[in-house]
Amino acid sequence: MVDFTVAIPTYNGADRLPKVLECLRSQKETENFQWEVLVVDNNSHDETANVVRQYQESWPSQTPLKYCFEGKQGLAHARQCAIDNARGELIGFVDDDVLPAQDWVSSAYGFSLKHPEIGAYGGQIHPAFESSPPENFKRIQSFLAIRERGDNPHRYRPELLNMPPGAALVVRKRAWQTSVPKELRLIGRVNGTMLSGEDFEALLHMHHQGWEIWYNPTMHSHHQLPAHRLDKPYLLKLAQGCGLCVCYLRLMHSHPLSKPIIVIKIILGGLKRTIQHWWKYRHQIPTDPVLACEFKFFMSTWLSPLFWLSQIFQRRKAQSVDA
Repeated sequence: MVDFTVAIPTYNGADRLPKVLECLRSQKETENFQWEVLVVDNNSHDETANVVRQYQESWPSQTPLKYCFEGKQGLAHARQCAIDNARGELIGFVDDDVLPAQDWVSSAYGFSLKHPEIGAYGGQIHPAFESSPPENFKRIQSFLAIRERGDNPHRYRPELLNMPPGAALVVRKRAWQTSVPKELRLIGRVNGTMLSGEDFEALLHMHHQGWEIWYNPTMHSHHQLPAHRLDKPYLLKLAQGCGLCVCYLRLMHSHPLSKPIIVIKIILGGLKRTIQHWWKYRHQIPTDPVLACEFKFFMSTWLSPLFWLSQIFQRRKAQSVDA
């Protein structure tokens, strides 16, 4: 019987996987439970499979290292593949650029024993910069899955889109299987798009079924951030992708009669924040990447209803053509 599965979704991660696997190989205080590592190859075209095979040759037998392939591109598909193939009741998702601390697995498993009612929980994700970040980077660090919420465990508020990122997230397999559809609307950043929110969509489904989402401060990991991910063009695309998914996430599970009101609030609220931000920082936005990133997010938020209307129209048009 396996108690805990660490699942690593990866796309062309041959260069990134070794660091993650080394961190998992050196985990401490895991003698009292059974756990495994599962690498989900999300349609990679590099040496990802060979890297995993090489590690399997010298991997500790008491902690199996498994490999599976998911041909559908998208992080949501990779995570579903992990759910289908993991043997553990608890599944700890770790992105291939996130380095878990030596006690991450033991802290994650121990937290579940104290809180059996929790459906999912995330920990502290610290930044590991390759180059110096922009000034005031903390204002936008949540866009890059950084979470540093203090030393006290507490419950997230999914109804406010306040949730842990999927970069280092533990889910209860039963909670996922009984709550999350096999096919999500948001699938991840594919085909050059930066539309995000697939992790929040899954968590909102779990929340709707009554599962609690928590913060566990004893789970520490570091998100590796290469220099190009701090460049202004990348940050602007990232902020836009985060903003455009807001409408869809807020409309999930809402009553049909309340949806027009929610849409109006998103447009008016986002437009107000956009104008206020521009008025306060209009002379700095062109040169300050952090302020420009915030401006892009606010603008994309109030435009998100129009974006999702266009998505619905395109989907129906495609369906009519297929018919």
